[in-house]
Amino acid sequence: MTHPTTYALGSFTVNRMGYGAMQLAGPGVFGSPRDPAECIAVLREAVVSGVNHIDTSDFYGPEVTNKLIREALAPYPDGLVLVTKVGARRGPDASWIMTPEPAALVEQVHGNLRNLGVEALDLVNLRIGHPFGPDETCLAERFGALRDLQQQGKIRHIGLSNVTPTQIAEARAIGEVACVQNAYNLVQRTDDALIDALAADGIPYVPFFPLGGFSPLQSAALDALAARLGASAMQIALAWLLHRAPNILLIPGTSSRAHLRENLAAPRIALSAEDMAALDAIGAPAA
Repeated sequence: MTHPTTYALGSFTVNRMGYGAMQLAGPGVFGSPRDPAECIAVLREAVVSGVNHIDTSDFYGPEVTNKLIREALAPYPDGLVLVTKVGARRGPDASWIMTPEPAALVEQVHGNLRNLGVEALDLVNLRIGHPFGPDETCLAERFGALRDLQQQGKIRHIGLSNVTPTQIAEARAIGEVACVQNAYNLVQRTDDALIDALAADGIPYVPFFPLGGFSPLQSAALDALAARLGASAMQIALAWLLHRAPNILLIPGTSSRAHLRENLAAPRIALSAEDMAALDAIGAPAA
């Protein structure tokens, strides 16, 4: 089975294998990295290797990953799409604090502009819910604040992160939603129907935690299939996502060039219909 290698992200066309900058920050996504020089090298190698979609946020660090991206890549090459997100901040104890206030979102947008060194952000994801999952709060006021910044030319596109189908519909009644970024992987399949509905409308879906939530039995089954296919479990999990739906864009993160190369090899893995069925069975709920 083959899969398309690119997809539309707002007005841009990106390679479906992107890069997530979260792991460039220190332990727990807080503070400075252990090896800043390696982080710079990872970013530069990612772009040289064809990555043209980087996912980041000012609350990684905080303000660590955006400054690393600017140091490594500015002036930015043509065609590189920088996606950031707002809606949270970090406490001095490294806690994650949600910030639903429109004024806080506006301040965070300006912080991302400043630390990335750009006049407009390609895409801003509005993070909703709580740190560990979505809720059903109304997002109209928050989405409207970003729409105002979009009309001012500070944001090109707006996406949503950690949201429910109801919230997506609410946002789409206000303005265009350029992408949806939710937790999803081989065994965390809550968004199956949502992914297919978004694909029908040409809206990208960006899963985070591609290897989160596996049970020991599921991990063992994935390891066995990966060994048979001559790849790592992470590579197979990423390849499955690419085969799962054409609108899925991937943003695996790493602070190691060796791990980056392993991730970027995942799109070259061909999965047969039988392989896909075996992988689907790993994620199927127990009878």
